Amino acid sequence: MGNDTEIRKSDRFFERISTRQMLVAAVVLLILSLLPLLLLGRYNVMCIDDYDYGRRVHDVWQETGSFPASVQEAWRQNMDFYQEWQGTYVSCFLMGMCPMNFNYGIAWVVPILMIGMFATSSFVLGRHIFVKWLGCEKEGASLAMVLLLFVFYQVIEAPFEGIYWYNGATHYMLMQSVWFFLLTLLSGTIWAKKRKWAVVCCGAAAVLAVVVGGGNLVTGLQAEILMAFLVLYVFWQKKDKIAYVIIPFLAGSGGFLVNILAPGNGKRGSMDMDEGYSAVKAIALSFYNTAVFVIRWTPVLVVLLWLALLPLLWKLAKASKRDFSHPVLVTAGAYCVISAMFTPTLFAVGMTGLSRVDNIIQMTYYLAVLLVTTYWMGYFAHREGKREDAPAALGLFLERAGQGMSVVCLLLLLAVWALTADKNTYTSISALRSVAKGEAQTFYQEAMERHALYTDEDIAEVEITPYSERPALFDFNDLSADEGNWLNLAVARYYHKESVRSVRSTSKDSAP
Repeated sequence: MGNDTEIRKSDRFFERISTRQMLVAAVVLLILSLLPLLLLGRYNVMCIDDYDYGRRVHDVWQETGSFPASVQEAWRQNMDFYQEWQGTYVSCFLMGMCPMNFNYGIAWVVPILMIGMFATSSFVLGRHIFVKWLGCEKEGASLAMVLLLFVFYQVIEAPFEGIYWYNGATHYMLMQSVWFFLLTLLSGTIWAKKRKWAVVCCGAAAVLAVVVGGGNLVTGLQAEILMAFLVLYVFWQKKDKIAYVIIPFLAGSGGFLVNILAPGNGKRGSMDMDEGYSAVKAIALSFYNTAVFVIRWTPVLVVLLWLALLPLLWKLAKASKRDFSHPVLVTAGAYCVISAMFTPTLFAVGMTGLSRVDNIIQMTYYLAVLLVTTYWMGYFAHREGKREDAPAALGLFLERAGQGMSVVCLLLLLAVWALTADKNTYTSISALRSVAKGEAQTFYQEAMERHALYTDEDIAEVEITPYSERPALFDFNDLSADEGNWLNLAVARYYHKESVRSVRSTSKDSAP
């Protein structure tokens, strides 16, 4: 009797925690988890393709000090790339406008921009789908998305390429962010009750569709598939909204065609030694690789989050007025969308596992799991009273477990996150460790010493020493001893040096 009383008291305690209180706590947790990543960004530097894509704009800025002239040069370079190298006419322009071209020490803005755009767009899209398509209440939907963002940024496939590296993050994370905003607007035209709001959403979506069409092909293909699906849905269900959806679709398709038909794509392909698969084989391998990466991207932190959210998702779906009639079709559709994101690289270069690409596929997978799970919860919840079977048992368990299950799973999640043996497993812990140990500060100081050599007009042949310390999250390739290495050549051209190479420091080598 005593134990039963204690359990009931515990249940009542957990049930007194409101969704709003949990949302506030989740927002605080997300902010605290992102602060170390932004703090590490204080020690971020220019690297890799930033030099090659930024060289011409940097030269104009150094010669004229004119921002409009620099923008014009970025566009001219963009058009040259379109003819000679690649068709991504928006990404190439933005990559030419690297902030460090104008102020080398301003690389700290990159993580602010990339996290700000991607986290905001993911939250806005996820919450919109929860509320409009699944009929869930706003606070619960917001809580689910905030917790999803917290976990995503802890286990992101390639933190450097998705947060700190300007060119890589611009081409993928930033373009995916624009797509998420576009998809929200496009969906908004369908659900808009006022014609004026539908027109505004349609116009904004059309503009963003052209931007997405000029970005990376992974995001572009995803956009084409989902926009085509929405056109078909509206044609079947809401014919009065067809114009609002088809205009952005046509704008995006036009931009995507301009991208893939660029002369530079063919010229680059003829120079590329990597051979892709045929279209049929690439599609088939995409379905296989989705299963492989789903296993890879479902570590214990993600499993604990999913378990923690099950009672909430059941509650949200059960209170919804939607019918949830096609769970198998929805699940298959989500799997196909994720699989399609693997196809471009398999078709073009015959491989998967490009980290900067995997970042955006990973987030799409997490978002799909959350939404598909909610859909299945709705399917079970709306049918549990019709027959005595598994749905009734599932609902009874989740309702009895309630917020107690959620709180326990979240506490376990936080314990795994904070107490993991390898402090570089999760990004926020790794970033905090690098700053606390002084690795980030030492790295930045040595990077600035390199920059001083690069900008010294009296030095034509630059010799730099390898970094003695480097944050674990800054895992980019460094310059080599071979001055003919493409990275070395990029830096040499950027600063107009005869050569740049890495040499071992005698004093450091002899140190005990």
